[in-house]
Amino acid sequence: MRTTLTLDEDVAALLQQVQKAREAPLKVIVNTALREGLIAMAKPAEPRPGFHTKTFELGECSLPNLDNIAEVLTFGEVEDYR
Repeated sequence: MRTTLTLDEDVAALLQQVQKAREAPLKVIVNTALREGLIAMAKPAEPRPGFHTKTFELGECSLPNLDNIAEVLTFGEVEDYR
């Protein structure tokens, strides 16, 4: 298959480095890189290890009702509410 590709500058530079190191035609280097990259991309991702957070018992909440934000803020500011 023949096609035209527009390569980013960094990708073109890497291809040239590999081509010089292996002394192989650009066609071989590009096909090898695409083949290896596509095979790696097609593999399913390995499961990540689970993340767990330690929990601590903090006791009972010192606020009477967390649903009333005005009461909570007043409690935090140590003012008489009402």
